[in-house]
Amino acid sequence: MSMLCAISGTVPEHPTVSKKSGHIFERSLITKYVSETGKCPITGAELSEDDLLPLATNKTIKPRSSAATSIPGLLGLFHDEWDALMLEHHTLRQNLHTVRQELSHALYQHDAACRVIARLLRERDEARAALTTLREDMRAEMEAAAEARKRAGAEEDGEGSGGPAKRSKQEVLGQDVIAVLDQTNAALSSGRRKRGVPEGTATAEQLGGYSLTGSFPLHKTTQPGITALALHPTQPSLLASCGADATVQLFDLAAQRQLPALTGHAKRVTAAVWGESSLLLTASNDKTVRFWRHAEADGAEEGGFGSWKCAAVGEEHGGEVRGLALHPSRKYAVSVSDDASWAWWDLANAACLKQCSGAAAGYTCTGFHPDGLLLITGTADAKAQIWEMRQQKAVTGFEAGGGQALTGVSFSENGYHVAAVAADGVSVWDLRKMKCIKELRPYDDPSCRAVAFDHSSQFLAVGGSDLRVYAPKQDWALVKAFPDVPKKGVLSLAWGPQAGSILVGGGDHNLRVFGLAGGGAEMQE
Repeated sequence: MSMLCAISGTVPEHPTVSKKSGHIFERSLITKYVSETGKCPITGAELSEDDLLPLATNKTIKPRSSAATSIPGLLGLFHDEWDALMLEHHTLRQNLHTVRQELSHALYQHDAACRVIARLLRERDEARAALTTLREDMRAEMEAAAEARKRAGAEEDGEGSGGPAKRSKQEVLGQDVIAVLDQTNAALSSGRRKRGVPEGTATAEQLGGYSLTGSFPLHKTTQPGITALALHPTQPSLLASCGADATVQLFDLAAQRQLPALTGHAKRVTAAVWGESSLLLTASNDKTVRFWRHAEADGAEEGGFGSWKCAAVGEEHGGEVRGLALHPSRKYAVSVSDDASWAWWDLANAACLKQCSGAAAGYTCTGFHPDGLLLITGTADAKAQIWEMRQQKAVTGFEAGGGQALTGVSFSENGYHVAAVAADGVSVWDLRKMKCIKELRPYDDPSCRAVAFDHSSQFLAVGGSDLRVYAPKQDWALVKAFPDVPKKGVLSLAWGPQAGSILVGGGDHNLRVFGLAGGGAEMQE
């Protein structure tokens, strides 16, 4: 009977037996194991070197195995060893493949978990933003209701005491209004015939060198979008920016600083125009028109940059108010709504003098002729109506936009042409012949949203996926395309004085200014 080591499985050269378990070990192996662990490697019982007894054996030479006594035997041993090595290598490769699959599955699960967490965080932020907006809307509605009740009480008190009451709407505009229209038309039409291109107006070569000179974050990132821009006519450094976040942000272009925001609307602000005596008129999807006045208007210079407050709220429309147009006299304005009506406003008294309806679809945009006697309105079914304002009647019209809603109109300063923009492009009409003289299709996708002639009628700016400027007097040649706009495109635009700059409101919250490089504008984030 041969004795084998319980640890190595070979015949020990220095056999040692455990008195506790009776197992035989190689002395060097068991001594090292006991010194490290203090236990029997087979039974796990406590064991010390005193419990080990050496065994006496004959010191005989270990005979060589018969297989190793010849070359064929050695080759056989090597072959068996190679087979065992290959089997072990195959097993290791199988284990490696299994571990890689498990790791890939774990990484996929981790990525999916991260995506789910990101989506939940985004939904949480959206829910919080919606809750905040709802609270602001409710607060604004409560304030508007309180103001309405206050005005109703003041009107009742005025009627009872013989004081001034709310001015009622008229069937036709009064003779005083007609007189203002005629005087304004006579003054502007005679001056326009004699006026050439103003000195200092930018040329096509200069405009071709324009680039992005300033970017200013004016509105909230949670509700991005600048829907309209309005430069003050006598203070060109004062800009009103209308946002989808229901605010009107005043901005000082010269000092490149934000002024206090005007808050009060409950929904997206769609348009703004500047009246006289430091008055700003704004329209919103909350169905109201608001009159903002300088807090110190009695002693302040027109267009002052101080604080502003809401002086009155017009609630004549039953639908969202989509556009505003300022009469050249700056004493009156027109608002259009998707309830298919337009209203004539007396800015000094914050009163609606007349409300008309004459379209099958809701109105989406509007604008005054440079002489002030004609008003154009655009509708959601791609029709444009031209109204004669002394009689408040639609005298002519045309269809543009390929059946898509008109989103903007702009008269040229010479009074001969009007441009109407819809999603698929821009159509330019000659009012003398009531004929479409040019159709611009700048984009492959329907992304046009804004259009504006400059004050000299030399350039037409079109906003969509990018900003493009055309030269009407050069066979409508493309002067330049400006790609530095947000991915959501251009929503609104305005020309600076003498076409020295172009102001762009994009689908994000930033106001962008394009002009000659080195004009002093700085980029802000």
